[in-house]
Amino acid sequence: MNTKEIAIIGGGPSGLAAAEILSLSNYSITVYDSMPTLSRKFLLAGKSGLNLTHAEDYSRFVNRFGTASERLRPALDAFRPDDLRAWAEELGIETFVGSSRRVFPKAMKASPLLRAWLKRLESRGVKIRPRHRWVGYSGQDYLFDTPDGQLAVKPDAVLLALGGASWPRLGSDAGWVSLLSNAGVGISPFQPANCGFDVVWDETFRERFAGAAVKSVTATSDAGTIPGEFVITRHGIEGSLVYAHAASLREQLATRGKAALMVDLMPGRPLERLVRDLTRQGSKASFSNRLRKGTGIDGVKLALLRTFAGDHDLADPDVISKLIKNLPIAVLRPRPIAEAISSAGGVEWNSIGLNYMVKAIPGLFVAGEMLDWEAPTGGYLLTACFATGRAAAHGITEWLER
Repeated sequence: MNTKEIAIIGGGPSGLAAAEILSLSNYSITVYDSMPTLSRKFLLAGKSGLNLTHAEDYSRFVNRFGTASERLRPALDAFRPDDLRAWAEELGIETFVGSSRRVFPKAMKASPLLRAWLKRLESRGVKIRPRHRWVGYSGQDYLFDTPDGQLAVKPDAVLLALGGASWPRLGSDAGWVSLLSNAGVGISPFQPANCGFDVVWDETFRERFAGAAVKSVTATSDAGTIPGEFVITRHGIEGSLVYAHAASLREQLATRGKAALMVDLMPGRPLERLVRDLTRQGSKASFSNRLRKGTGIDGVKLALLRTFAGDHDLADPDVISKLIKNLPIAVLRPRPIAEAISSAGGVEWNSIGLNYMVKAIPGLFVAGEMLDWEAPTGGYLLTACFATGRAAAHGITEWLER
């Protein structure tokens, strides 16, 4: 029998997860990637500890993907967070659950896992072709620009796992969008997800507080009320707490033309107590002294109150207490998608079948962040990339065998 040829275009977690599943069958598998080395975004994530997945209750985990949750459910059911941890253990990578229920490798970096993973793939005969950039089609051939000139290949099946549009310098530059849309594939426009937002700061505030962390707060939007912290930047606000509200803020800006993140600067102290504590302070004391003695607020939190108080009477304990509990930080726009941790948008779900094959191009499958879904930080992104890569691999096997 002739061995079926499978091309996987994109050497990130989705593509490698698919290669691993397909390597268990009698196929010839080649992974093509435009960069000199594979999984550069994965390695970058590892610099901050590599949050592989999340150990929260699975019924909550599986609903973290917004409108795409139902469509992703079969793939996630087949490769749950516990399965991902077991897979890492098989590669010799021990994991642990942090205080936030996020799961990390004990080594707190990505490179040992990636090395072990690539070693496994190579031992199974998977061929790796770096510096091979997919540039289009010629009939049934897939064309690649390579250091040795253009290469044409004619595989029996192809998986595209080229990522979304965030961090383009690491390889996911969305250069594939026109190639698929010209072939009749529906593409939802890319937008930044898990991103910072621009805020109008005056120059004094910017120079003094850029880089300062706003800790022990809660923030509220249509996404709910979430505890955490965020960072002041020269342009606006960044950090995990902002990312948790990014989709909601982005939607508000698109539909209403304005949006604000509502921040409780003292979530542990009820409004009534704040009013009482501030009322006790002498009216002759300065605003900053009254606030510091009555609430303990100073530094960047004090500066935020001054910035967003507007025309409110800061001498009124009732007014200032309400601002402390519900401070509106108006945002102008998301930061550019090139800075975002991930992206929303991509190949529309109605353009692919349940097996992840593109309806307009038989034999072509897609997985990972190319698809139209988004999720908060916390291990959800990586888990879904692994899961969809594996699901697409099963779809390829079933299609070829049929």
